[in-house]
Amino acid sequence: MRPRRSVATFLRLRGLSAAAFPPTSVDPALLRRLATVLYQQQHAPDPALHASLRKLPLPSSPPHLHELFLQVSNRFPYSWRPVHRFHLFLLHSLPCSFAHTPVSAAKMLSVFGRARNVDLLWRCFLDASAAGLLTPGALCVVAAALADAGEIKKCVEIFHHVSAHEESLCSVDTLNRVVETLCGKKKLADVAKVVVWKLKPLVAPNEATYRCLIVGFCRAGDLVEASKVWNRMLDEGIEPGAESYEEVVVTLFKNNRFEDAMRLFKAMRERRYRDLGLPTYRAVVSWMCKEGRVTYALMLFGEMLKRGVGVDSPTLGALVYGLLVRRKVREGYKVLEGVAEPDISMYHGLIKGLLRLRRSGEATQVFRAMMERGCEPIMHTYIMLLQGHLGKRGRKGRDPVVNFESIFVGGLVKAGKTLQATKYVERMMRGGVEVPRFDYNKFLHYFSDEEGVVMFEEVGKRLKDVGLIDLGDIFLSYGERMATRERRRRAMSGLFIDELPQCRQMIDADTSNLVS
Repeated sequence: MRPRRSVATFLRLRGLSAAAFPPTSVDPALLRRLATVLYQQQHAPDPALHASLRKLPLPSSPPHLHELFLQVSNRFPYSWRPVHRFHLFLLHSLPCSFAHTPVSAAKMLSVFGRARNVDLLWRCFLDASAAGLLTPGALCVVAAALADAGEIKKCVEIFHHVSAHEESLCSVDTLNRVVETLCGKKKLADVAKVVVWKLKPLVAPNEATYRCLIVGFCRAGDLVEASKVWNRMLDEGIEPGAESYEEVVVTLFKNNRFEDAMRLFKAMRERRYRDLGLPTYRAVVSWMCKEGRVTYALMLFGEMLKRGVGVDSPTLGALVYGLLVRRKVREGYKVLEGVAEPDISMYHGLIKGLLRLRRSGEATQVFRAMMERGCEPIMHTYIMLLQGHLGKRGRKGRDPVVNFESIFVGGLVKAGKTLQATKYVERMMRGGVEVPRFDYNKFLHYFSDEEGVVMFEEVGKRLKDVGLIDLGDIFLSYGERMATRERRRRAMSGLFIDELPQCRQMIDADTSNLVS
């Protein structure tokens, strides 16, 4: 197995010079044997484990030992015992001295943290602090692990300990990195808030700290706590930044508090007019179009052009969708035609608007034109079209043989998902039965293999034979471009156009073999 990360990568991530610690390579066979011994004898007594490790041809130079230790840590990212015992062996049982670097210390802290061994993590943290090996990244790793384990008091104690031993790390920048880690990857905004409040006498938070807390609470859906942090920020005389405004506005939109969102956006235009950028305009215009308030969205669009703010395709796609929702189809087409090279977001806005107007045939024509212009569809494109043609819960087709039940419900049964197909079968037999929303995404995932390619080819042909040309083209296109991971990669990288004849020949061959 190939090692996942080298010491040079860790040095580059930590901002260290690779020349100071030259990169080395580890023999994969040695790494495999070492990992096997550490795993099989992780509960063995020390003499037995050390005797087995001494039989291995371990390197003697410190650079090679460090690289080997990092690779072993990568092999056991969630198991602390093999890494810890190998670390003790390197410290006490080798003739050459093994000393940690900031990279290896951070890696070991990461393993102990993922394994939820809080006592060992804290001892390792104290040892790394005494040796001067801590970095802001290592503090983020320790804080995230302690927060996951519910050790909020120790999260605060990290900074008190660092302030007494390494004052350079006890700064607002380090605090912001820790808060960003807790609010972002870990989604522990409540823990981050407690840490910030308790550390306020030691490290005063700034606008970036409050921004991380507001964004974290908003993305967690806790608008009440975000408002409390917002008010406390204003009480301390700190003006919220554009990102804080944007996140709260979007969260208000998501909670159907349209008037409050617009009131806050107007306040932002009055206080931080110069900071209004494309992301904020895009968010407000998109939600305006979703709510059907296209007139105000066009006013904001004109303001963007007047101020010289760049316009991107998602904003134009939202405008196209908003115009079509208001049944201004001709204006929506004009916006699309006014762009030299429209991308997938603009086509999605047009297709979604046409499907909202129940014009699925015209949406399929746009889908064909999109592919002719070299814009490759994605999974969301096919799911939108299938929902538009067949309904979110499936509609009964005109043909008694080729319809929603025979294709999708029969496909669920064929894939072994009989429990999910039960309600749809009951509706087909009795009628009037309430069924859940059909998950087209999961259905397409069930047939993401070469057998699915043949199935989509056959279904597409049968649909076209009974007069459902649009649905047939959608299934044929999906089978050719998206049915397997390799085909999706070729389509996204632009290689699909060159390989269309070979794909068609392979599908024809598979179909003939299946029939025979």
